[in-house]
Amino acid sequence: MFFCAFFGLTKKEGAYSTEKYGKQKKDETLNMVMTQDLSPQLQENMQRFVVYLEQEKNASNSTVMSYQRDLKKLFRFLGNKGVEDVQGITSTNLNSYILQMEKEGFSTSSVSRSIASIRAFCHYLLKSKTTSEDPSEVLKAPHVEKKTPEILTMEEVVLLMEQPDVQTAKGIRDKAMLELLYATGMRVSELISLKEEAVNMQMSYVICRDSGKERVIPFGKEASKALKKYFAESRSVLLKENDSEYLFTNCSGKPMSRQGFWKLIKRYASKAGITKDITPHTLRHSFGAHLVQNGADLKAVQEMMGHSDISTTQIYMDMNVRRVREIYAKTHPRR
Repeated sequence: MFFCAFFGLTKKEGAYSTEKYGKQKKDETLNMVMTQDLSPQLQENMQRFVVYLEQEKNASNSTVMSYQRDLKKLFRFLGNKGVEDVQGITSTNLNSYILQMEKEGFSTSSVSRSIASIRAFCHYLLKSKTTSEDPSEVLKAPHVEKKTPEILTMEEVVLLMEQPDVQTAKGIRDKAMLELLYATGMRVSELISLKEEAVNMQMSYVICRDSGKERVIPFGKEASKALKKYFAESRSVLLKENDSEYLFTNCSGKPMSRQGFWKLIKRYASKAGITKDITPHTLRHSFGAHLVQNGADLKAVQEMMGHSDISTTQIYMDMNVRRVREIYAKTHPRR
């Protein structure tokens, strides 16, 4: 492979470099396509905004592309109104654009996301002193009705935990992952990125790290028992004499993926005869709801789940209140 030989790379490294280069060119091409029909001034400000997102805000590629898509739609609308530079962006035409989105039947989540993108762009323009005021301040995101999350009953949780075949290395691992997820309420991204060093088996707690923050979450005897069995009988088998800093790996000894865990939880739910649409987040919601049902302090639940705002945790209290009312309506003799 000439590319590899020239740069002194192995075949694997050369393939990776080629793939990385190809992805970079693909992103550049997509960016060009997305901005080529904008006015030169809007195009220039869009590109500067992208650099700001990537270099100063450290935004992911998907976030950057999402902002670009939202803003391109706005710029097309403004272009039809004769606006070809950022100085022409006003609170009036921004409000008109949002009203247009609502008339065209865009969902409240799509409108809210567009408003967030517009605000981020206008804030950047003000911060960079490209404009002297922020016309997006008047925009109000539509009220998004929070849906009650799907949760499992405690009986369904027990049934789900019984499905992995603990006579196999894979089943032992799956059992440990399910038990730990329900015992701690971690996000699936936190579970699959959990390092072995973050688990304290003696004191029965894990340390979760997310966006520079960390929180300590205890776990109970069932999760502890499943983890001990995993360490003793499964992990070394899956690693196949390799080494990994990650707590859980797939059958090739590589880190477990979100998609891989999503598939296994779907499979076990089906095997258990549970008809609810279960995702890894269902166990997280079940963790929070069951703690509140059993009298846990809302602030403690917030800390364990890593919610930045307690209003997010409040939904489990609301669910508990509804459950109590339903029980009362069904059982009180003078209801």
